[in-house]
Amino acid sequence: MLTDLDATFAALADPTRRAILARLATGEATVTELAVPFAMSQPAVSKHLRVLERAGLVSRGRDAQRRPCRLEAGPLREATAWLAAYRDHWAERYQRLDALLDELCSTEEGRDGAGGTAR
Repeated sequence: MLTDLDATFAALADPTRRAILARLATGEATVTELAVPFAMSQPAVSKHLRVLERAGLVSRGRDAQRRPCRLEAGPLREATAWLAAYRDHWAERYQRLDALLDELCSTEEGRDGAGGTAR
């Protein structure tokens, strides 16, 4: 069984689905409207939308004959929160590496300045 986070990342793994989400971030769109920039059929776009719906990233409404799709940002917030812990971890590692490199450069400069010979 996939967890919600697994479903989110699986849905985001495909560049077409990411492009669909980017388009929906600007506002609602129908399947026909979403298919325009892609070299694929409406049924193919519908398959991508089903994956996004199962992940909770997209919902479909009904407006008379129109069935607009809309972005649901909740799962993206959860994925961002999960990634934030790793971002913080690596930021701390890079800060420690920077400090070590600064220390090594200072030590090297001190060595070169104190006992160096004139050229």
